[in-house]
Amino acid sequence: MFQVIMNRRELIKTGLWTMTAGAALMAAGCGSSNSQTLSGSGAGANKPKLKIGYLPITDHLTVIGLDQHQFTHSQVEAVKFSNWAEIAEAIKAGAIQGAFLLTPIGLTLRQKGVPLKAVMLGHRNGSVLTVKKGDGAQKIEDLRGKTVAIPSRFSTHHILIRKALADRGVAASEVKLLDMAPPEMVNALATGRIDAFIVAEPFGGQAELQGHGQVLTLSKDLWPDHICCALNIQESVLQQHPEAVTELVGNLQKAGAFIDANPEEASKLSVKYLGQKKEVITHVLTQPRGRVTFNQLAPALSDFTATQDYMLQFGITTEKVDLAQYVDNQFASAT
Repeated sequence: MFQVIMNRRELIKTGLWTMTAGAALMAAGCGSSNSQTLSGSGAGANKPKLKIGYLPITDHLTVIGLDQHQFTHSQVEAVKFSNWAEIAEAIKAGAIQGAFLLTPIGLTLRQKGVPLKAVMLGHRNGSVLTVKKGDGAQKIEDLRGKTVAIPSRFSTHHILIRKALADRGVAASEVKLLDMAPPEMVNALATGRIDAFIVAEPFGGQAELQGHGQVLTLSKDLWPDHICCALNIQESVLQQHPEAVTELVGNLQKAGAFIDANPEEASKLSVKYLGQKKEVITHVLTQPRGRVTFNQLAPALSDFTATQDYMLQFGITTEKVDLAQYVDNQFASAT
């Protein structure tokens, strides 16, 4: 039986992590320095205030659009989280109104009755399988007997590595998967604690530029145009403020188009939100182009069906979500 080694938090029976509601509220920026009120968000007592959670990863780079565009239907506040456990618990507790979540996390929350809907994709592609430079690994099959870090059992990266192994006839038991916080992965690779990692950028690019790692394969080559993160919004917000959600999604999609067309400028704007050197983000956005893409962000049932099917195949879940009730594409344009 395949097992992922969890070294940060034990999973509880709901299939997600446990933390106190108070900690979630603090992480959500109730008086915290993690919370950023965006200059593009208009002020006004009658406007709903939307707190949108994100992680400082390239997958969530469309948050720069909240600075680039005016908001007439809401006040928008970006709330930065350090890990998936906190952002998942914050939206579950109602401390934030929306969040960019890994698709398996969003599906699991919905499965457990959290009233969320996916209204937009955060990106497509955007992850990398990185191995220690000079260790001789040239193909997926070379990972036999190796330790590979993933950010969570409930991650697209878990699906990606399991799919890559299965497609090449490598038994899951032949590779040790280790749950690890993404910011720890580059150092863990450099010091030999792990042999490889698969995670969202910019950590693969970071390892490359520091000379510790080399790309074994990009996620787009394992699963072309795959989805990973989606913007989840509380159903009550969708019902009460549809015009605000339409505006929010529209501005984020415009940011996506801007990122694809202007990677250098987008890299400069990323520093405020991601805290990475702009050279690292430029590398991720351009080496090669298409490493991560921000077009085709309207959510489609087919993409979520594929993700859910893999979750069932690899034992990440045992129950299906009614995707027609979870995926809401009315707010996103098809471009």
